Amino acid sequence: MAVVAAKQDALGARIAGLALPDGGGWLGAARAEALARLAAMGLPGRRDEYWRFTDSATLNAPEAAAATLDNRAGAEAFSGIDRLRLVFVDGVFDAANSDDPKLAGVEIEPLGRAGGADIHWAQGLYGALEAQGQMPVPRPFAALNSAFASDGVLIRVTARADRPVSLIYRRKSDGSDVILHHCIKIEAGADLTLLESGPAAARFNSVLEVDVGDGAQFHHVRAQGRDPERRAVTHVFARLGAAARFKSFTLTANGLLTRNEVVVDLAGCDAVAHVAGAAMGDGRFHHDDTVFITHAAERCESRQVFKKVLKNGAVGVFQGKILVRPGAQKTDGYQISQALLLDGDSQFLAKPELEIHADDVKCSHGSTVGAIDENTLFYLRSRGVPMKAAQALLVLAFLAEAMAEIDDPAIAENIRQRLESWLAEHDGEGAR
Repeated sequence: MAVVAAKQDALGARIAGLALPDGGGWLGAARAEALARLAAMGLPGRRDEYWRFTDSATLNAPEAAAATLDNRAGAEAFSGIDRLRLVFVDGVFDAANSDDPKLAGVEIEPLGRAGGADIHWAQGLYGALEAQGQMPVPRPFAALNSAFASDGVLIRVTARADRPVSLIYRRKSDGSDVILHHCIKIEAGADLTLLESGPAAARFNSVLEVDVGDGAQFHHVRAQGRDPERRAVTHVFARLGAAARFKSFTLTANGLLTRNEVVVDLAGCDAVAHVAGAAMGDGRFHHDDTVFITHAAERCESRQVFKKVLKNGAVGVFQGKILVRPGAQKTDGYQISQALLLDGDSQFLAKPELEIHADDVKCSHGSTVGAIDENTLFYLRSRGVPMKAAQALLVLAFLAEAMAEIDDPAIAENIRQRLESWLAEHDGEGAR
């Protein structure tokens, strides 16, 4: 009872200063339902199974702690990519600095504007995948998002998008506390690439709900960095139809606390879902990837590939689960999580899980942690490669399997350059 009371007390304090956004109709009803889900759960603590490796105290706090930006940062992520730019500043859509949404050849609308419509295609999507993703593992920060998010973007794709859609997050305030909710509906046979980048807030809570129709494709690449003091909890909820393809890759550099949750439901036969991530942490860095993939149909494939490079006491967490429901025969599930520790002070905590209720499946998982191979390092040094360059080459080689999940060569090269830049900035002995 004491644990339940503590969770409810934390929730009461967290939402005391929040107000449900204006508006009724379908969006108001969805927000009310999310608030009811949140009230039943409370906020998490270290005694919750999926939060025992990550302290949620700063996410539970009534106010966000101030966080300054790293003004040494170079070019904006994906700056060399031909893309449609949608800009948010301190959690508010900035139309003046965004491109014309029509240029991508898809239907794009800010959440605030859509909420005033009596009928909207997002009515059956907003909060729906988040609600479904609450079982069997509660995700209270996602429910909080669905209840209180006042802005975001709604994207509906009926064919192949002309160019990637890029969500760019900027902030002016050191104490910004931002909640954004995006919904994406990809109709049968359609195709969309979504990019996310930029320092969104001192404390950031985001939800991305993606409904991928039969034979449709969704490619998602996200770059988190440039704000070493940020605290963030992000969620991706996806539902895949028959023969649908879903691929998501996240690059995370810096940040005091980052928790990225991905929940995927392979609901149609022959669907494919790949979720990958590369994280680099130096010093005060805690990074948590929590993934839950459900195989609910036949002949589906899933891959989870996560690599972390940690130094000077940085902490990495991976919690990944593959659930194969009864009847989901011919399932092919793969999961790997690995960490490269560049010193003896950092740590990696892993919790891989398989739960299988079908008898004709192929599922595997593995998790390893170690240091740079001294023999390989010696080989490079003996060929005249300087020490720092040799270490950088081995780190990039370690991350290569995760980066291979990015299909677009130009986007992959952009990510690789950001990795090299981070390694160059953090090649000294002291934490940055």
